[in-house]
Amino acid sequence: MTVGSALLSFTLVAAVVTIIPGADTALVLRTSVAQGRRHAYATALGICTGALIWGTAAAAGISVLVTASQTAFTVIRVAGAAYLVYLGAVMLRDAWRRRGSDPDGVAARLPDSARRAFLRGLVTNLLNPKVGVFYAAMLPQFLPADVPSLPMGVLMALIHDAEAMLWFTLIIVGVDLARRWLVGGAPAAVRVRRGIDAVAGTVLIGLGVKLATSP
Repeated sequence: MTVGSALLSFTLVAAVVTIIPGADTALVLRTSVAQGRRHAYATALGICTGALIWGTAAAAGISVLVTASQTAFTVIRVAGAAYLVYLGAVMLRDAWRRRGSDPDGVAARLPDSARRAFLRGLVTNLLNPKVGVFYAAMLPQFLPADVPSLPMGVLMALIHDAEAMLWFTLIIVGVDLARRWLVGGAPAAVRVRRGIDAVAGTVLIGLGVKLATSP
């Protein structure tokens, strides 16, 4: 396998993995609707930074320890599941609050900073051991025998990050185009924002439960 063919094959596999709906997509979607483009990009950047850390660790052989140690995997898995459930519960709470007397949803919008949005995305990915398992399982299959594993692994992780940022950008731009209507005070807009919070919160809680109960 040449370097070119290895990168092309990994790019195709990573693209499929990227567009599969999951906690990352739900988090970026909800942040884009509730807090705007700046916070959504910060969240996406945090998610991609976490993926880069996992990819670098896998290339260096560190994340292999997670796959080999049941205790290490379980600790990270439970912590990640609890964090996803917490985020989902916050979203469901916000969806419920919008049923009150705040038609513009001001009280439901988190007084957050871009830095906190970045950290939320970073922690969400770092506490998901399946990201590490993905890299630990996939990178060795695309590493040519005569190429140093660390720089090649980091390069593939960067490719995965580029694809993820492109996917997140499509989501953020799409939401931003409809944002003028979504942030309005019309009852229909309030129901849409509440529905997105409810769906995203339910998805995150479901993913958290699935992560906690996965073997």
